[in-house]
Amino acid sequence: MAEASQNLFQSILDQIEQYTPSVEAVEVGYVQEIGDGIARVTGLENIRFSELVTFENGVPGIAFNLEKDNVGIIILGEYDTIKEGAEVRPQGRIASVPVGMGMVGRVVDALGRPIDGKGPIASSEFYNIERIAPGVRERKNVGRPVQTGILAIDSMIPVGRGQRELIIGDRQTGKTAVAVDTILNQKGQDMYCIYVAIGKRKGEVARIQAILEANGAMEYTTIVVASASDPAAMNYIAPYSGCAIGEWFMENKKDALVIYDDLSKHAWAYRQVSLLMRRPPGREAYPGDVFYLHSRLLERAAQLSDERGGGSLTAFPVIETLLGDVSAYVPTNVISITDGQIYLESNLFYAGQRPALNVGISVSRVGGDAQTKAMKKVAGGLRLDLAQFRSLAAFAQFGSDLDKSTQKQLDRGLRLTELLKQGQYSTLPVADQVALIFAGTNSYLDAVPVSRVKEWQTAFLRAFNTQYAELANTIATQKALTDDTLKALTDAIKSFNENWS
Repeated sequence: MAEASQNLFQSILDQIEQYTPSVEAVEVGYVQEIGDGIARVTGLENIRFSELVTFENGVPGIAFNLEKDNVGIIILGEYDTIKEGAEVRPQGRIASVPVGMGMVGRVVDALGRPIDGKGPIASSEFYNIERIAPGVRERKNVGRPVQTGILAIDSMIPVGRGQRELIIGDRQTGKTAVAVDTILNQKGQDMYCIYVAIGKRKGEVARIQAILEANGAMEYTTIVVASASDPAAMNYIAPYSGCAIGEWFMENKKDALVIYDDLSKHAWAYRQVSLLMRRPPGREAYPGDVFYLHSRLLERAAQLSDERGGGSLTAFPVIETLLGDVSAYVPTNVISITDGQIYLESNLFYAGQRPALNVGISVSRVGGDAQTKAMKKVAGGLRLDLAQFRSLAAFAQFGSDLDKSTQKQLDRGLRLTELLKQGQYSTLPVADQVALIFAGTNSYLDAVPVSRVKEWQTAFLRAFNTQYAELANTIATQKALTDDTLKALTDAIKSFNENWS
């Protein structure tokens, strides 16, 4: 026992002799002014823009304004207990989030901290939330489709991997429904999804999470939450955090889809913190750099070149309009940044046309490059047919006597409109879409009463995927319509129509 004590004593003496004292200089700032989620701090001479700091009570913040005699900090938490004179310490790193496969299936806040009760995130890699977008030489053309599973979108407004497609419309017109359906349709498509909820109620986010879990979509999805009850600063950084999480997949030769729901609330949060920081207001009280706010975010979506691995990041920003006004400040900004828009109209929604897609205003600037050959072949005339139907329908309101050809176009337009109606959470695979559009645009629905088009569709798809399963599989795998496939599809539809009543 005595010998063990002697050894322990000798060990302690050796450690004392080997100890080398070190002095480390730590920069400390002090709160000069506090209120409404922002703080002005003095003494932080060497702090960088977007660097994280920690207040005395443990609440984090981000350096937002670097001024001559103080630093404006936006506070990422409760600020009620922070007092003037309190210490502020820089963390020595730019605001960043954990990235990697450990983020898949998790629900996190704007700083990447888990809020789903599933324990810590298994990730050792961090990405800064603000990153430089890939340059022109690092990109290549968008040429691979993102299948949303929504017939009207995949046929007329195709979205490609690496594209930025805006979803725009008034409140309660189905914008989030389009986004959620797109996530659900990525099952088995080798696409990782990031859903960024900005300024939404926690109950609504929980409902979306439950839908994704019920459909097995959380296996490839990450949810980033900055709810309505969170500070404006969290709403401001949330989309950048979601984008950084998606960029990891892109830079590791994978495909990712990030949905920003919605950027209108993001702009409001930025306006709030900017005004509190006394930045000069401009149009609609937004600061002068509100365009740069969204352009530096959306430019990070890209289809990387083969030399960079060929990964992609697709962006679906959502914008809420007021009374259909797409000419407001933030909507026009985002429209000019993106590669097209899916415009959802209130009048169509209330008339029962869901998704309430206005084909006239909606557009994809990537076009047919993002479509499979089969879809491009059958959907070429669909948009024209619907455009003619809209003009004829407006004309027909003023007169009752219509010639046969005009009446035939009106009848076909009514059937196509009915065919494009689609329930929520009922996405369609490509083969089913191709078969339906082929039938609709080639007069095979003309004998079906308008009121029974959906009934015909359900029965036909059941037969198509059972009796003609081999044909459906051929269209799905080849992604093109050869003469033989086209003949087989024509025969299948004719045969079904003869037996259907």
